[in-house]
Amino acid sequence: MRIVVALGGNALLHRGERPEAGVQQANVDRVATALAALAHDHELVLTHGNGPQIGLLAAESAADPALSAPYPLHLLGAQTQGLIGSLLARTLHDVLPGHRIAALVTHTLVRADDPAFARPTEFVGQVYPRDVAKSLARARGWYIAQDTGGWRRVVPSPEPERIVETETVHELLGGGTLVICAGGGGVPVTADRRTGALTGVEAVVDKDLTAALLAVELKADFLLILTDVPCVYQGYGTPDQRPVLDATPAELRRGGFPDGSMGPKAEAAARFVERTGGLAAIGALDAAYEIVHGRSGTLVRPDLTSG
Repeated sequence: MRIVVALGGNALLHRGERPEAGVQQANVDRVATALAALAHDHELVLTHGNGPQIGLLAAESAADPALSAPYPLHLLGAQTQGLIGSLLARTLHDVLPGHRIAALVTHTLVRADDPAFARPTEFVGQVYPRDVAKSLARARGWYIAQDTGGWRRVVPSPEPERIVETETVHELLGGGTLVICAGGGGVPVTADRRTGALTGVEAVVDKDLTAALLAVELKADFLLILTDVPCVYQGYGTPDQRPVLDATPAELRRGGFPDGSMGPKAEAAARFVERTGGLAAIGALDAAYEIVHGRSGTLVRPDLTSG
């Protein structure tokens, strides 16, 4: 079975942890352990988040006095793919002897006229007091918005249209390679309508929606979205919280999950199931094997009564 595994940002940095190399390596060890059993039995493609890492690089770039301007987000995103890809590839190499493993920097095509460019919504980087955030916004041309604990920079999050390197990933899979790609949603690029030339854009593509698109393009059988909760919860964090263990895409969308957390994961799972008739699941990293075998997580399945 071909499985696209979408690792949440918590796979490398848990909430509240310092973004240090040693911390991330320890967490990657846990990722490798959780996925090893699946890799023995199935074809795997791994995608991953990069929120803490790109936020750190953006802050460092903005504060570097040697630069006349900070590095653009698309280049910082490419850097995080290399950093995280290397951590994952080396660790998986050690726990899966004999397996071919490749980390691939990939690009995600977006539309230059996507409405998201006029409405930045994706938080990037650290939290600032309001006055500091407003000063930085004026000096650097940022958009800012209020987040938990303060104010942060927001950037566009356009819809992923196509993964540029899909055919390369296909070929690697055909040769028995476990592929790590589309990190952080992929490097966002637009294509010239006449020449096809690619241009990086100042944006961040949602990692879960990119994982769903990649899974569709690769004709995957299963989309596995791993996070830090055992399953999807209706009314999460409230006295009425209840687990959702089984849902169709329509039922999942009616859940009204928040955009900043479970919403994109639910939408990604729904899109994959609708477009392929395959299965998707959302659950905890440490239960990856159990989720695929129906013993944990939230299963998202086709609506067999529709049509």
